[in-house]
Amino acid sequence: RDVYTRVVHGAGLSLTATLLAVGIALVVGSLVGLLSGAAGGIVDAILMRIVDVLLSIPALLLSLALVTALGFGTVNVAIAVGIGLVANFARVMRSEVLRVRRALYVEAALACGVRWHTVLYRHVFRNAYAPVIALAAVEFGMAVLAVSSLSFLGFGAVPPTPEWGSLISEGRNYLATAWWMTTLPGLVIVAVVLAAHRIGHAIDDRSGR
Repeated sequence: RDVYTRVVHGAGLSLTATLLAVGIALVVGSLVGLLSGAAGGIVDAILMRIVDVLLSIPALLLSLALVTALGFGTVNVAIAVGIGLVANFARVMRSEVLRVRRALYVEAALACGVRWHTVLYRHVFRNAYAPVIALAAVEFGMAVLAVSSLSFLGFGAVPPTPEWGSLISEGRNYLATAWWMTTLPGLVIVAVVLAAHRIGHAIDDRSGR
């Protein structure tokens, strides 16, 4: 079977799972961070202690435990990886919300009688999400590695579906005679991760942080 064709076909599966994982982490983490930073008090304390617990567990180990509970499959792998990344997005969003909510234009809007939820969306969230988007680009590379790792361990799609991780797993038994079966999918993963990190840093620079 042609390795190039299988790697290209597997790109759709692996990248779709990665996008789903980052999307879950971005949405859930942003909501948690926004609620924590905006509410403060006991709500902030409870949510941040949950985030601290998630941060204390290595993301890949947490994803492995979750996918074991959810079952095999590309979607379950994406959900598990996404939950493993939620804490990072929640932390960044909370810090940005705490920074923005002290700005003079936020206090002025509240003093003028604008409703709090309107201020939260128009002034706080819209001025706090840029670093989170930059983080999403960086975490995309980490998610590619996590999805490929779980696929390598056999938690992804059922063989012979050519996910990148499963392609590397299949080729490891033939390293001495057919090194390209493992090397080429690995190089593609490396290229995607490096590209994601470069895009993330470019977005971060443009956001002015």
